[in-house]
Amino acid sequence: MYRYDEYDQRLVDERVAQFRDQTQRHLAGKLTADEFRPLRLRNGLYIQRFAPMLRISIPYGLLSTRQVCKLAHIARTYDKGYGHFTTRQNIQFNWPALERVPDILAELASVQMHAIQTSGNCIRNITADHLAGVARDELVDPRPYCELTRQWATFHPEFSWLPRKFKIAFSATANDRAATMIHDIGVYIVRNAQGELGYSIHVGGGLGRTPILAYQIREFLPEADLFSYLEAVLRVYNRLGRRDNIHKARIKILVKDVGQVKFTELVEAEWAQLRGDPRLTLRREDLERMKAHFTPHAYDAGAARDTSFAKALAGDSAFAAFVKRNVKDHRVPGHKIVWVSLKAPGVAPGDCTAGQMDALAELMERHSFGEIRVAHDQNLVLADVPQKDVYAVWQRLRELGLATPNIGLLTDLICCPGLDFCSLANAGSIGVAQDIMDRFGDLDYLYDVGDIKIKMSGCMNGCGHHSVGHIGILGVDKHGEEWYQVTLGGSSEEDASLGDRTGPSFDRERIVDAVDTIIKVYLEQRAGVDETFLQTYRRVGMKPFKERLYPEKTAQREAVEA
Repeated sequence: MYRYDEYDQRLVDERVAQFRDQTQRHLAGKLTADEFRPLRLRNGLYIQRFAPMLRISIPYGLLSTRQVCKLAHIARTYDKGYGHFTTRQNIQFNWPALERVPDILAELASVQMHAIQTSGNCIRNITADHLAGVARDELVDPRPYCELTRQWATFHPEFSWLPRKFKIAFSATANDRAATMIHDIGVYIVRNAQGELGYSIHVGGGLGRTPILAYQIREFLPEADLFSYLEAVLRVYNRLGRRDNIHKARIKILVKDVGQVKFTELVEAEWAQLRGDPRLTLRREDLERMKAHFTPHAYDAGAARDTSFAKALAGDSAFAAFVKRNVKDHRVPGHKIVWVSLKAPGVAPGDCTAGQMDALAELMERHSFGEIRVAHDQNLVLADVPQKDVYAVWQRLRELGLATPNIGLLTDLICCPGLDFCSLANAGSIGVAQDIMDRFGDLDYLYDVGDIKIKMSGCMNGCGHHSVGHIGILGVDKHGEEWYQVTLGGSSEEDASLGDRTGPSFDRERIVDAVDTIIKVYLEQRAGVDETFLQTYRRVGMKPFKERLYPEKTAQREAVEA
């Protein structure tokens, strides 16, 4: 993984010192709340319903053992003993005291971490496929490109005050595991017909109150032109994006207003002035230097000869269930990719305790080359486990409550903190998530239902990605009461689509029943056990689901038709 050089470390240390001074002046009354707000946001600090919330950057989701140990220490020392992993591959602490935040940032700097640009109207954390470097279907490892993009974006003087936040994701596979199409810029690493490496660039994606999928602005961009083209897109957005209305300030709205054709023309004209600028050209030597930080680990060439993994599979049904859902093949024979489920019953999705983090650090060091990844679905991944060690890893994860065999299943749902923490939320999310987990706790039933993605947000900001859930749940406020809108048919993968609204929202008492009804209709309608929920919905449409969700309206319509 990438290690800071002297310049990186000095930059982060200086930012800590700056923010310490800013915080002290604010607490002394020398900076008003309005003056302090943009300063704290640039350092990842929000003010939530009950306490500050600190969001920490995890570039492309990769963490070392030292970093996980430090996060555990911060959770234990400065918070309430846990952290919350997010859909942006970051981690949030929900209860830090304001006066201690500079100390937390200093702790982070000691292990090459920070909270810079995790909030505010700037370029946010660069995300990527959580299987980068180990996936069998990967064209190249996208992480060197992500790290170079992170360095280009951090403290970029021209893009420190954008109209609104800006998000970039990278993918280098046909199967999009990075939700690339719902980003402001989605970068797909591809090869053209001549075999040259480059990028397919998509622009204008985003969720929130106006969910829009990105469109392809350039089919093929040469490898060396990445930063000049990103800069061209951002310059057009920075110049023309709205600043008078926060709800219309994202690049997706600008693209919608001016049209894809005109926006493309503007970017291409801007790029014509930037292309060839040596300061924005990705040089081969810089790319090779960065790739050296992401060289393959020293895998055991004889690992594939192991027979203990197969024996454990045959002899332990619980282990076999875990492997079926939480273990995938590695690109190197004899090794496995192991998912750590943060979706156990009774736990808020994405939460991880200090004790669990410490134990994971031990597992990382012993079994996965001292690394772990954060997936955008709020789970963790031990990506480099020798197959002979998988059984021992599973046993330890089970002791820790991190081995629920539900990856990709109904209870592996994405959920934002909702009204329990967030000052923007209209309704609770965590409680609904727990009720869904309780209702569908039978693993045999979950396996019969198969792959399905429920995504839930407590407000229109869409931090839980509800708009692209197979089943999406959005919390809304109705006269002070919590209600929930439901959408069906969304996807954030290579077949990206926005969900369709079923109809009127459901109150708190009926939302889990509504999910139950949707699942029952799917099981009745699917054309065989191998047809997924999304495939069934796209084949049969909304009608059978709507008829069962709103029987009174169906009865009224039938009476009129009769």
